[in-house]
Amino acid sequence: MKKVIIILAAFVVTIQVKAQAVMNLTNRQQALVAISANEAKGDIESLKKAVNNGFDAGLSISEIKEALSHLYAYTGFPRSLNALGALQQVITTRNEAGLKTEEGREADPLPADYDALKQGTQVQTQLVGGKPFNYTFAPQTDYYLKAHLFGDIFARNNLSFADREIVTISAISALPGCEPQLKAHVSGARNMGVSDAQLHDIPAVLRNNVGEAEAMRCQKAVADVFGEQVQTAETVDFNVWPKGEENPYGKYFIGKSYLAPMGEVTNVTFEPGCRNNWHIHHKSVQVLICVAGRGWYQEWGKPAVEMKPGTVIAIPAEVKHWHGAAKDAWFQHLTYMTKVEADASNEWLEPVNDEWYNAVK
Repeated sequence: MKKVIIILAAFVVTIQVKAQAVMNLTNRQQALVAISANEAKGDIESLKKAVNNGFDAGLSISEIKEALSHLYAYTGFPRSLNALGALQQVITTRNEAGLKTEEGREADPLPADYDALKQGTQVQTQLVGGKPFNYTFAPQTDYYLKAHLFGDIFARNNLSFADREIVTISAISALPGCEPQLKAHVSGARNMGVSDAQLHDIPAVLRNNVGEAEAMRCQKAVADVFGEQVQTAETVDFNVWPKGEENPYGKYFIGKSYLAPMGEVTNVTFEPGCRNNWHIHHKSVQVLICVAGRGWYQEWGKPAVEMKPGTVIAIPAEVKHWHGAAKDAWFQHLTYMTKVEADASNEWLEPVNDEWYNAVK
């Protein structure tokens, strides 16, 4: 009977994993998401990895080059040119290693009488949803948008309109402060051939391949457009303070936490709402230094102390305490032990239950 239960549990886990892996975005579209967001962040090493994955997923040199060129209109020439340089490096490395890279086809030439302003106005009108958009406050910008972006760039047919909107949404998701433009493109993408299910997939691809902040930004924009509720949380940039691996002491935590050893100190990352159990450091002093996000520290019998970047707390030996993230924010702190005496130890106690945690102010 025990063997049957184990086999059944393994079967259920397998089904769940497969269900999570099913996406409406194709492999090549998922690769475009990762490539575009890392281009916008200027994260060249992650971009190279994404480009490699893109080739393996079936993208051609022409398609990746087109996506990175397209993005200059959204992220600027410096980001675009750096990314194109990274693409060249990846191609050289793959060729030297004998790995497959398809050239793909170039965009068809435009007819001699092509009217970029006329065509661009039509494309922009399709994106917006049936009515022309005229930016009368800055006529020159209105012209650039219509004639160059939606006329010249969108006319290149080695990427579809749907692909271009996936590229654009992914890149803007990596640009803090551009939420109005992000929402506009999420809405407009539905008019350019991107399905609702594909739009809902983009945050998950960002979360798995780029970062939590980018994923959350996109998830909120998608939810706003579809009138959905989404629980948002302040995020942190793992490029500044690394997330590390899942905490091996997770049984003493409610929620997920991660450890990143950094020499004499360790960076601990808490997901929103995560906290450790009450515990006591015997014969040693623990120091906490908040470096990102928001969290709480509390000693037994005392009010909780909010921790923000720059907050430093030295926890005396033999003091019962806990620390963890705020409900709506990720939290990172550095920690190290000092004044460590012989036979120093750590004693884990009861969990910080929801009633106690929710009372913290």
